[in-house]
Amino acid sequence: MKPVIIRAAIANDLEQLDQLEQTCFYTDRLTKRRLKHWIKANNGIFLVASIENKIQGYALLILHKGSVLARLYSIAVSPDARGLGIATQLLNAIETAASELSKLYIRLEVAQLNKAAIQLYQTLGYKVFDIYPDYYEDHQDALRMQKRLIYKPQNLNTPFVPWYQQTTEFTCGPAACMMAMAAINPKIELGQAQELDIWREATTIYMTSGHGGCHPIGLALAVKKRGFHCELYLNQKQTLFLDGVRNEHKRQIMATVDEQFRLQADKNKLAIHQQVATHEQLQHFLEQGKMLVILISSYRFDGKKAPHWVTISGADDKCFYLHDPDPQDDEINHLACQYLPISKQDFAKMTVFGKGKLRSVLVISR
Repeated sequence: MKPVIIRAAIANDLEQLDQLEQTCFYTDRLTKRRLKHWIKANNGIFLVASIENKIQGYALLILHKGSVLARLYSIAVSPDARGLGIATQLLNAIETAASELSKLYIRLEVAQLNKAAIQLYQTLGYKVFDIYPDYYEDHQDALRMQKRLIYKPQNLNTPFVPWYQQTTEFTCGPAACMMAMAAINPKIELGQAQELDIWREATTIYMTSGHGGCHPIGLALAVKKRGFHCELYLNQKQTLFLDGVRNEHKRQIMATVDEQFRLQADKNKLAIHQQVATHEQLQHFLEQGKMLVILISSYRFDGKKAPHWVTISGADDKCFYLHDPDPQDDEINHLACQYLPISKQDFAKMTVFGKGKLRSVLVISR
C-alpha cells in the first residue's frame, strides 16, 4: 500500500482541494475562495493527506484567539480512499498540532445522521455535549462534540448559562449581566430592550472612541435594581476609563458620572470591595451558585486594547470558562463563544485593563 503523507496545505493544492470539496459535500461546501483563505490564514491549521501527490483528504482546524479552544471546522476524505484510516491520521495530526500550540480542547459539529463519523469521533475520545437543531443547509441537526487533549474533564458545578449576543458594539456589559441573571433566574428576558435599558443606566457616556461603555458600579446598580443581590470587586477609587481620553471636557464629564455612580452605590448600600478577587475566591463563588461578570481586555481576542465584559460560566482546576457576548469572527460563531475555556495563566493576564491595571468583577446571586 502506498504511504499516506500528512502535511500542511499549500497554494498549489487549491484545485485539488476544491475538487475534493465538490466530491465529498452536497451542501455546506467551502468555496474555492474560502479554501484559498484558509490555506494562507494564520488562525487555522489546514492539513492534507496525499498519496503519490494526489490529495485524498484534508482537515481544517480554526484556532480561537485568546483561548485554549480550537474548532474542527471541516474534514473530508475522498470516497476512493476510504478504509485506509486517513480520517484517523488527519485527526491525530491535527490534535498534535493543536497541542503544540497549547490548545487543550477541540470542538466539532457533526450531522446527527452521520453515524460513521460519530462513531469515529467517539472512538478517538470525543464526547457529545449538546445538540444544535437545524444546523446545516439541509436542516439536519448537529451533534456538538468535544475532546480535551491534555487532561480529564471536570464537572464545572455551575448552572446552565444561556448565551446572548450583544446587538451593538457597546453593550457587552448589559449582555454579560443578562446572561448571568438568566442563569440564576431563567425568567429573565434576553432581548434588546432590556440590553439597552441597562446600558442607559450604566454607561460612562464617553470612551476613547464611539459610544460609552459600561461602568462597573453602573452595571452593579442595574443588576441590583432588577432584584438580584450584587457585590462588586473594584480595585480602584479614582475615575475609571480615563486612559486614552485626551479631551478635557470629556474627562470632566466622565469624572462627574463616576462620582454620581459612587454616590448612588452608597445610597443603595451596594457592597464595593476595593480589592482584587483571587482565582480561589472566584471559584468559590461559582461553587456557591453565584454568577460572575468580569471586565477583561479584549487584546487577546481581537488585538484591540478595549474594555470588554464577559460572563464567567464555570471553572475547573486548569481553566475558567467564559460566555463571550461578542463573536469576533464570522467563522467562529456563537457555538464557540459558550463555555470558552481560558487557562488560568492566560485569564490572569486578560483580566487587567489599562495602564492603571483596573480589575473588576460583579458577583451576582439571588
